[in-house]
Amino acid sequence: MHDPIASISAIDVHGHYGVYIQYDKAPLYNQMMTGDADEVVRRATAVNVGLTIVSPLLALLPRFKANAAVGNEEAARIVAQTPGLKQYVVIDPLRPETYAQADEMLKQPQCVGIKLHPEEHGYPIRDHAAPLFEFAAARKAIVLTHSSEQNSLCEDFVPWANKFPEVRLILAHIGCGWDGDITHQVRAIQKSQHGNVYADTSSARSIMPNLIEWAVKEVGAERVLFGTDTPLYSTAMQRARINHADLSDADKRLILRDNAVKLFGSRLG
Repeated sequence: MHDPIASISAIDVHGHYGVYIQYDKAPLYNQMMTGDADEVVRRATAVNVGLTIVSPLLALLPRFKANAAVGNEEAARIVAQTPGLKQYVVIDPLRPETYAQADEMLKQPQCVGIKLHPEEHGYPIRDHAAPLFEFAAARKAIVLTHSSEQNSLCEDFVPWANKFPEVRLILAHIGCGWDGDITHQVRAIQKSQHGNVYADTSSARSIMPNLIEWAVKEVGAERVLFGTDTPLYSTAMQRARINHADLSDADKRLILRDNAVKLFGSRLG
């Protein structure tokens, strides 16, 4: 029987590729969270995810020790050679050279936006938001950021998204919260003033019954984007969560594809 939702070629706005390294984890754990670019595409293709926007794990890990500039250089080469992928350029404000690097990479066809990860790079966003948002606004950039742990509190992003409406901000991981509060991303969208703040579904919390449905009820499907956090999480599981959500087919289509097409536009071409 034809399934109109499964037939949608989804766009995953939050992926990675590469070797997962956290020194406090067992080798087997790190191995299971690892996947090269070809594996990421294979898993995506198996469940009709036609495009995955990635940042390289090399630019983020190990925690506090990653060299984002080296990771960005690797991603520019690998993504350009891998159909089915687009790239975020990672800015680490503790490495000022990544600003100049991002300025160049955002002009390249495979690069569609900026990735921030205050937790892995080890800085409070409140201390660095001004130059980051000024840079992104000057380039009318899309920014995907990890949220909402103590260095990346959603509430610390909102004033800057309100000040710079040219920036389209995606708060990652609906349901993620350092304090156990599953509402941070949704409440941030509600406090935003210009319709330029979104959230993605990539959290492990998405397996909670009713979480995605609650988010859609609170802010509308137009503000929710499909993300998997591949290869850390199962692409098939994340896709199934939206396919079988207690939502209308129209809302599922928005989340899986149409919102990303509208947000990223020609950058996806």
